[in-house]
Formats: sequence, C-alpha cells, structure tokens
Amino acid sequence: MKRSIRDLVNLEGKRVFLRADFNLPMDKVGRITDTTRVINELPTIRYLLQRGAKLIICSHLGRPKGFDFRLSMWPISLILMKYFPGKVQFSEKIIGPQVKEQIENMSNGSILLLENVRFYKEEEENEPNFAKELASLADIYVNDAFGVAHRKHASTFGVARLLPNAIGFLMENEIKTISEAIENPKRPFVAIFGGAKVQDKIKAILNIAKSADVIMVGGAMAYSFLMAKGFTVGRSMANTESVQTAEKIIKELDEMGKRLLIPIDHVAYMFGDKKEKTFVVETLSGEMVGADIGPQTIKLFEDEIKEARQVIWNGPLGKYEDPKFQEGTFQIAKRIAHSQAYSIVGGGDSVSAVKQARCMRMINHISTGGGATLKLLGGESLPGIEVIQEKYI
Repeated sequence: MKRSIRDLVNLEGKRVFLRADFNLPMDKVGRITDTTRVINELPTIRYLLQRGAKLIICSHLGRPKGFDFRLSMWPISLILMKYFPGKVQFSEKIIGPQVKEQIENMSNGSILLLENVRFYKEEEENEPNFAKELASLADIYVNDAFGVAHRKHASTFGVARLLPNAIGFLMENEIKTISEAIENPKRPFVAIFGGAKVQDKIKAILNIAKSADVIMVGGAMAYSFLMAKGFTVGRSMANTESVQTAEKIIKELDEMGKRLLIPIDHVAYMFGDKKEKTFVVETLSGEMVGADIGPQTIKLFEDEIKEARQVIWNGPLGKYEDPKFQEGTFQIAKRIAHSQAYSIVGGGDSVSAVKQARCMRMINHISTGGGATLKLLGGESLPGIEVIQEKYI
C-alpha cells in the first residue's frame, strides 16, 4: 500500500511539491471549457494547506514544443484564486533563482503555481539534472496526477526518487477503486470496450477478462473482431495487425470460457458519400462504413447491463462526436447510469460521452486517466505510482 498524504506528519512550514493534472480541455481559440480536473484536486490542496504547508503545484497543459503562451498555466492560477482567494501566486518559471525567491517569500498555507512543466524538453526526457532542480524546490513530493502516472517524466518520476513522497487523495481513490473492482468484483461483472485501436487495449481486455463475466466490444475496434470471426466489414476501419490482435483475444477468451459480445447490426454510410447519409444494416459489405452500433446491438448490450452488478466501460461505441452516430454510445451511457450496477467509466472519450449524455453524476466512479486507466486495468505497473514509498504499517 502506497503512502498517502494522511501519513505525512508535521507539514507546518514544509515545502510540498504537488504534481497535479491541470491539463484542462480547451476550445480552438484557447479558452478553457471544463475545470473538472481542478475541482477534483481541491480536497488534496485543502488538506495540505490546512496543515500549514507551502504548496508548490506543478502541472502540464497540452503538448507544447517549447514555450507557447497559449498553453501557459496562468489562466489556471486565476481559477485557483477563486477557491483560495489571497493565497495563490504564479511563477513564470519552473526552476531557477526567481522561483526559489518566490518560494522563500511564501507564507504557510499558500500556493505557488509553476508554469507549464512541458515547456522544458527535459521534463519528458526525465533528465536527471532537471529533476534535481525541481526537487531542490521542496521538502516533500506528492503525486496526485493519476492521468500521467504512466509517464516516466521528471515531475512524475524523477523528483519522487529524490524526496520523501506520498500520493494525494485523487490518486489514492483511483488506485483503490479500480483495483478493488478487478480483484473483488460484484457479479455479474460486465466490461465494455470501444474506441479505435484494439492493440492499445489488449492487455486491459485480457486482464479484466480474468474476473469479468461478459466482455462487450463496440466502436471502430469491433470491426477487427468481426473480421476475425469471418464477417465482412465493408470499408470500415480494420487492418491486418488489428485483426490478428482480435483473433488472439478471441482465442484467449474462449479458453477462459468467457462470453464475448460484438455488434450484430450497425449504423452505416457509404464510403465517399460526403453527406454520410445513414442507414441500419446487419451485414457490412462493399463500400459500407460502420460508424455506430445499431438498435439490435444496443438492446443486446442493454439486456446484459440490466442484469449486471458491476460495469467497467472504456471507449466510445461509435463515432459519437458526430450527431448522426452518437445514439449507441449515448444510449449505453444512459443505461449504465440508470442501472443497479456499480459503474466505472474511464478514458477521455468515454467520460466526454457520459457528460454529453448528461448522466455523469449517476456514474459511481469517473476515472481521470486515459492511458493510465488502461494500464491499471491491464494490470501493468505505472511508474508514477511504483516510485512512491510504501506505507509503514
């Protein structure tokens, strides 16, 4: 069991380096569209401030190539100021004398938000001297950025090796919730996978299959499974590698004695049709392109969800960002939300779909990770978690 901030003592006046995930979604002109990730971090921040820590918060935003004012953390400092008036300062730098001077002048129970750590290429390289410079800013390291726990970067891994460390409440909750759902599931346990790349989800599917009763597959990756079972898919997304991966998964699920449900009908359009006029079909052939699960598949999936006591869902079941192809994803989101099952939804697109379907509050656990969630579901180790010290019992 990893050490939590609950296990830290004598924080009064201590400099605490908090790696948070404030990678907030933005529109095309750079305006922040959702502050959920900041809100999710508030319990950890409040806990540390109430104990008199000098809180140095580090995060990334987007994928900049060097400095990019459009991806500055400055607007996020303004959001923090709403929750902690008079306690938040912003640093234009990550390392160096200017930052150290600001930290020196901090009062207990205050916050210094650092600039976007990915403005420095050394961050993603986990460059030792850069990690050492970051570590010199603080006495204690806390990682609460579950969304990047699978990254072996300077701020998620390198700094943690150099300081006494712990995880925050958000990270602790993610680990506990997902691990318990896989290791001690409520039955019947239904796992739903969607999205595009079956290769990215093979470990998660096979690991969850050890404890799940039913595996359901939709989205673009479903066409690889259909081809692996001998069905034609028209011009739908599938390639040799993905079909071979699907064949491997099908074989292993058969050996485990697990039930696999794949689409039995589709909402499709004709390749080359710019208007993408839709129609429902049971068999995809010729120039047909599947873009959503059809009504029979929706009912098939819903019937399983009705009986489930636990559901884990990762990945949309169609091209949900297009209104013509969102029915399947939205209907399944609503069925999960209104079911009696304990529900876990992970992955950026799945979470976005649940939000758009207006049933987010009815989901038991919304995971903040994308790649990190998949790796944890797959039973893989996450560097940002593994580097944290074990709790002394």
